[in-house]
Amino acid sequence: MGVVIRRAGEGDRERVVRLLDTAFRDDPVSGWVFPGEEYRRSTHHRLMAAFTDIVLAEGRIDLTEDGSACALWMSVPAGDHGEGEDDGPAQVRRAVDPANERVELIGRLTADVHPTGRDHEYLWMIGVAPGRQGKGLGTALIGSVLDRCDREGLPAYLEASSERSRRLYHRLGFAPAGLPLALPDGPSMWPMWREPRPGGTA
Repeated sequence: MGVVIRRAGEGDRERVVRLLDTAFRDDPVSGWVFPGEEYRRSTHHRLMAAFTDIVLAEGRIDLTEDGSACALWMSVPAGDHGEGEDDGPAQVRRAVDPANERVELIGRLTADVHPTGRDHEYLWMIGVAPGRQGKGLGTALIGSVLDRCDREGLPAYLEASSERSRRLYHRLGFAPAGLPLALPDGPSMWPMWREPRPGGTA
C-alpha cells in the first residue's frame, strides 16, 4: 500500500493529540463522555492528551509519515488490565475534567471487561483524520502490529466504539470477546480478541 509508518516520539505529542481530537470528536463514546457539542469541543482534547501521554510513556504510538493516522498500543502482561494502577481512571478524571464522572467511569468499565489471562497487545485507540478515512490507513497501521503478533504468537485485544470500526476489526481477524459493554444511558462498546495466525495476517 505504500503507507510509511514510524514510531511517534515526544515531539509528535501535539500532532497526535490534535489528530485524536479530530478523529474521535464525533465518536459515539466521546459523545457520551462529553455530551453537548460545545462542551465536547472545549474539553475532549484534554482526554486525548491524557491518553497520548500515558501511551507515550508506557506503550507505543505508531504514526503515518504524513501525520494523518495513528494507533496507540500497550503491551499488557497476563494479570494486568492494561490501565496502569488501580487509581488510573481517577487520575485521568482529575487531569481532564474533575466534575465529569464519566471520564473515570469509562476507564473503570473497560478495565472490568479487559481479559487478563494472557500476555497480549492492546489497541487502545486508532485515529484517522476525517478526510483520510476509508483509504486503508487504519488497516495498514493495525496490520503492522498484527504481523508482529503473528510472528511472536501474541494475541491482540481492543474495544470497538462503533459499528464501522467493529466491521474493520472483524475483517482483520478479531472476534467478540464476551458481551457488548453497554454504557449507562449510552452507546455500546464491543470487546474483541484476535488469536495469532501462524501464517500471518493475509
